[in-house]
Amino acid sequence: MEQGPVTCRGVAAAYARGATAPLVLDVRLGRTAVRVRSNAATLMDALAAHYADFPGDAGAPDIEVTVLDCGPVPLTLPFAMGEGADDDAKEEFVDLPDGRVVRKRRTGLWLVFGRGGHYVLGPCADNVDQVVNGINARAADRELRDGALLLHAAGVAVGGAGLAISGFAGAGKSTLALEIMRHGASFASNDRLLVGPAAPGNGLVMTGIARMPRVNPGTLLHNDNLAALLTEEERAGYARLKGDALWALERKYDVPIRDCFGSGRFRLRAALAALVVLRWRPGQGGMATRWVESDARAELLPAFMKDLGVFFEAGPRRAAPEAYLRLLGDCPVLLVEGGTDFPRAAALCLDLLTQQPVATTVA
Repeated sequence: MEQGPVTCRGVAAAYARGATAPLVLDVRLGRTAVRVRSNAATLMDALAAHYADFPGDAGAPDIEVTVLDCGPVPLTLPFAMGEGADDDAKEEFVDLPDGRVVRKRRTGLWLVFGRGGHYVLGPCADNVDQVVNGINARAADRELRDGALLLHAAGVAVGGAGLAISGFAGAGKSTLALEIMRHGASFASNDRLLVGPAAPGNGLVMTGIARMPRVNPGTLLHNDNLAALLTEEERAGYARLKGDALWALERKYDVPIRDCFGSGRFRLRAALAALVVLRWRPGQGGMATRWVESDARAELLPAFMKDLGVFFEAGPRRAAPEAYLRLLGDCPVLLVEGGTDFPRAAALCLDLLTQQPVATTVA
């Protein structure tokens, strides 16, 4: 490699060895125009299908990501794992003068980003999901730099109003989001949601991550829009499970929003009307709800705080509780307790979305 400090730009150039990226895909993720360039046609076809609901307009991009599939990356860098990571960590990273390089340990994919440019290098065509994560992270960085925080939450929207749905582990936030969609809402995000200040005086705005939801079998079993994702044999087998057994079953299915609900039902950005926190369990009696005042929200922080990890430029990587409490400020927070009742909770959430006054303009 070149003399002097190793840089992100130098890493990309050394890997590419003159290879070009003539294929172009323009997408718009919320307010951010992203241009993806690549040398791999099959990969670009897969990305075009994934981002079908987020077409760009071929104007000047806010961010450009170059994705090069030229085999394994034959370079050596002093990678280290993040604070608190163990030998089973999925990635390792190194900070360079003009950005960061993250290496996926299992696949060997490299995510290179920062002032030196944004790249995904290595066996990209074999790891489309990881390429998507890299592209989405670059758009998310823009929101984080402008004051957004990352929430562990799903999101839905009706018109210009959005709702964040968080919950303690296994609470069913994606299940509730998809139940609300049965009644006309749009999908915004599965389990990561960026929430930040809108225009001055206009409250908060939420921005989703362009990934399809992944849900457990119980969600598919009880949502008619998702019926085609199960075979008859699977449906019969899951139907025999009762109560906690079905709730606790961890077997993920991808939900293609366009196929299950129709085109135009994936909306990434909306004004935040409220945050709903699910703290319910099956068999705990009737569902109960209460509004949580700002001075009592600290106990709910574990339900929606989300560390950034190593994939973003904007830091710090560790979430700060006080930052979340300040950001939410006057945002209504509704706690849902007692027993699970997805139809009733969906009706309540729809009322919040259609009756809660929100900002009329989202930048």
